[in-house]
Amino acid sequence: MNDFASRRAKGGLGRGLNALLGDVAQDERETGERGAARGAVRMIPVSAIAPHPDQPRRHFDEAALDELAASIAQRGVIQPIIVRPHGQDFQIVAGERRWRAAQRARLHEVPVVVRDYTDSETLQIALLENIQRQDLNAIEEARAYQRLLDEFGHTQEELARAVHKSRSHVANLLRLLDLPPEIQAQVVEGKLAMGHARALIGAADPIALADQVLSQGLSVRQTEKLASNDKHGSAPTRTSSSRPAPLSPQGGSADIEALERQLADLLGLRVHITFNDDGRGAITLDYSSLEQLDMVCQRLSGERI
Repeated sequence: MNDFASRRAKGGLGRGLNALLGDVAQDERETGERGAARGAVRMIPVSAIAPHPDQPRRHFDEAALDELAASIAQRGVIQPIIVRPHGQDFQIVAGERRWRAAQRARLHEVPVVVRDYTDSETLQIALLENIQRQDLNAIEEARAYQRLLDEFGHTQEELARAVHKSRSHVANLLRLLDLPPEIQAQVVEGKLAMGHARALIGAADPIALADQVLSQGLSVRQTEKLASNDKHGSAPTRTSSSRPAPLSPQGGSADIEALERQLADLLGLRVHITFNDDGRGAITLDYSSLEQLDMVCQRLSGERI
């Protein structure tokens, strides 16, 4: 029995996606005196650590890194970086942002937890940790989901549960990978939002429509109308203003639905909006677990996950 199968039989790391993330969360909590007493956390040189070559995050926000570096310079690295032995040194399993920020803060050593993860486990954790935390653009997130589906045989339902998002959110992101590379690049660069890109799926000439969206500064709702005309063979309509029409109780259902989709893209959950004649309404979020609810609360509060 090989090492991975042995650990699976013992109830270790072969328990699935949630178990892998749970192990990482447990390791990252082992700080301070308790962690030192257990020997879980150790200090190693920053120069002895290398990033994972298949890290799904390719774009690191410079301002966010500077902000984190300033915090680390003042308080140190609060959460240890999870690493595994790699040759004579160590490879990052989770925590590359902290490692990069620590370098900017000119730290010589950082706290780490060393775990003997397999190549498969390391890649899955790297993918899931980035999806669950933040800052991946929609295309990076979609590519991470696709790798977990193709290389590890997980289902969309399993992925949704692991990252506390709805299955429809996962499915919608994966559909973005059907778009031409030019449009995917515009999403990566932040020129197009996920809602804009999703509206272009299935259009006869999505690249031309994307150019029109960018040149006119169209909203997601206007992009959806433009794409709908294209899909039904109607003549494209130009709009004189990029500002969407105000919502109204009468005939505003299409705008409400567009807002529901935008909020669902942001939160990763199903969203329902009710709209009364007097202008008041309510927003309902569908969540399937307390962990998913907690994740939403963190996103809404702006807390870094």
